[in-house]
Amino acid sequence: MSIFRQCTLLILASLLPLTLFAGCSGEPRRADAPARAVPSPAPVDTASITFTVVDGPALVAAVHAGGAKVTLVNVWASWCQPCREEFPDLVRLDRELADQGFRVIFVSADFADDLPNAKSYLAEQGVGGPAYLKTGDDMQFIDTLDPSWSGALPGSFLYDGAGRRVRSWEGKASYDSLRARVLPVLASGN
Repeated sequence: MSIFRQCTLLILASLLPLTLFAGCSGEPRRADAPARAVPSPAPVDTASITFTVVDGPALVAAVHAGGAKVTLVNVWASWCQPCREEFPDLVRLDRELADQGFRVIFVSADFADDLPNAKSYLAEQGVGGPAYLKTGDDMQFIDTLDPSWSGALPGSFLYDGAGRRVRSWEGKASYDSLRARVLPVLASGN
């Protein structure tokens, strides 16, 4: 490992408590763009929501094991406002494209004391299916998903049917932007 990479990792590691998963970024909404109402899914019972704890390699294994044509991994947190703003669009896209082989894997970056908030938010959004909770070393998790990811939330990682990451981005994306990123991968049939 080069001295530059070592120094960069040390600097990043020292900043992690301040920046990793705390720095939410997002696409700004144009002032002239109308707010779009997203239909609310039926809430689910929080008791039905359980988290599978995953580190980076376990998450990648879950992507490979899913059998979907396209998988979007979304790393979010209940306290992250851009995550909360993007979430309904992800749920909508997941429901609209599920019959075409698309799925979203939601990975919470919440800490243990925030899990009740994460469960409540998932329940409000009607997400009762598998939910994941990030654990382990932050840098290993980041490097496993995408070494160029800064760790800002939300973080999204798009995988084809073979489990290859074909695209990633950080920050909030609009429904139209999400759809435009997913559809070509679905159409490619990989």
